[in-house]
Amino acid sequence: MRIGKQDNALTSICTSDASSITVRGHDLCDDIIGQWDFTSYFWALVTGDAPSEDQKFFADAVLCAIAEHGLVPSVVAARMTQAAAPEAFHGAVAAGLLGCGSVVLGSAEVAGRFYAKLVEQAQGADAASVAADGIKTLRANKEPIPGFGHPQHAEGDPRANRLLGLAKERGVEGEHIGMLYAIRDALPDVLGRPLPINVNGAIPAIMLDVGFPLAALKGISLLARTASIIGHLQEESERPIGFIMSGAAADRIEFAADDDG
Repeated sequence: MRIGKQDNALTSICTSDASSITVRGHDLCDDIIGQWDFTSYFWALVTGDAPSEDQKFFADAVLCAIAEHGLVPSVVAARMTQAAAPEAFHGAVAAGLLGCGSVVLGSAEVAGRFYAKLVEQAQGADAASVAADGIKTLRANKEPIPGFGHPQHAEGDPRANRLLGLAKERGVEGEHIGMLYAIRDALPDVLGRPLPINVNGAIPAIMLDVGFPLAALKGISLLARTASIIGHLQEESERPIGFIMSGAAADRIEFAADDDG
């Protein structure tokens, strides 16, 4: 059964023959292995081109910023899966990544799409007005403001502050960071209170301004968190806490009979 348009049967990422492997136009063994760092390779795999100095710098910076934040849901899911199925390391990694959604970790993608839409609307218009209207639309739909607020870092996310400070230092502030600040400045009037920029606001604004593709934004968080999950699973194999977390959940959650039952 034919589903969708299938006339473009092409890939430009990798090909191989008996003696060589070519990735994005580069010989894997002669040009990449031992020559490139992994961040540059990741950028080239996604975009087709090697990164500039600023692109590599900020890809490194955001990967470090988002990889680890303690026993967050993706890590808990991975460690509990490892405890239950120690033979399935890959399954535990997958369990953690499957929990990277629009509320935790994957919100950078949601934020990036929101900022990009407002930047497009602001062409030839007042960015402050566009930002305020965007916030009003979200609130009318009872949606959160993506990239703002944090349950722990209520006075400001130190990761976001550091990344945005680096963006200013290196002169890469563009339309998306500008829109991020326009949203921040409009929040007190529209929402009635300020909200700090969180790391999932800083990351997409910076990465879009340095030229990373919008469609691949979530991949940054997934790649970074994969490294973290592997670290947690290694620790789980040596000092297991998966069943402790499971037991704590069972102790914390009270059973209540279904009213209709």
